Amino acid sequence: MRLTTRLSHALLGLAVTTGALTTGTTAAHAMSPTAPAAATAGTRSPAADAPAVLSDAAYLIDAKSGKVRFSKEADVRRPVASITKAMTAYTVLQQAKPTDKITVTAEDVRYASQGGASVANLRAGDTLTVEDTLYAMMLPSGADAAHALARTYGTGVEAFVAKMNATAHRLGMTNTKYVNADGMPYNGGGYSTARDQVSLAKAVLNNTTLKKVTSTRYHSVPSTSEHRAYSWRNTNRLLGTPGALGVKTGYTRAAGYTLAFAAERGDSLLVGVVLGAPSSSSRFQSAEALLDWAAAADDR
Repeated sequence: MRLTTRLSHALLGLAVTTGALTTGTTAAHAMSPTAPAAATAGTRSPAADAPAVLSDAAYLIDAKSGKVRFSKEADVRRPVASITKAMTAYTVLQQAKPTDKITVTAEDVRYASQGGASVANLRAGDTLTVEDTLYAMMLPSGADAAHALARTYGTGVEAFVAKMNATAHRLGMTNTKYVNADGMPYNGGGYSTARDQVSLAKAVLNNTTLKKVTSTRYHSVPSTSEHRAYSWRNTNRLLGTPGALGVKTGYTRAAGYTLAFAAERGDSLLVGVVLGAPSSSSRFQSAEALLDWAAAADDR
């Protein structure tokens, strides 16, 4: 009888001990992380690190390595507004020298004012160098300057737009169609993509004259016998940040706020585009977030 009682107590104690061990093991598993990649020492969650991009589309590359750093709706066709002028500038310099001269006409001035576009306030009859006219187009986003350049170097604007599209094809911009030289709304429905516009921005930065123009915050032209004095301020607020190199801002109601940008960060040349931002400030915030995020990723 005593032997039976002792055996029963022993078995009961074993059961209690086993239950305690099982409960402790279960509790330990319940406290374990459910996202190993985020919790493992030395690793970071890609979702947690993603930059705050407020635009509908964005694309960022390292132009030196060719590596894609960020992509969001990069191949969706959209209007790009005045970023179009970057192609106008690039196409002009395929045939013109910066020192060549063009004369502004009343048609150039009238075209811009009637369309409600941003202007460089060029005066009909003034003769300017191509380089100064590029400043007039790229800094204040002058549609009058864009029209003057297209009219002069296309034997008419329509022929110049055909040259723009041919240039886009040569650059591999397969999802791009230009319908004018300034990016103003047009019934023909011009479009491009963030990826294609980064290809254009790279080409612009590879041109010495355009790299200088698009990186300039302020440009003035003293009066001469051929023209009055001019001064233009760049609409690209990003140029106030370290290493920034341009490239072009844009806005229409259909396109939203757009920006092609570039900056040297460490050993990288980061080139990017944001399209369809909801406000002027948000396009710059998105660009800065992308640049800072890419630079921080390089430092990790």
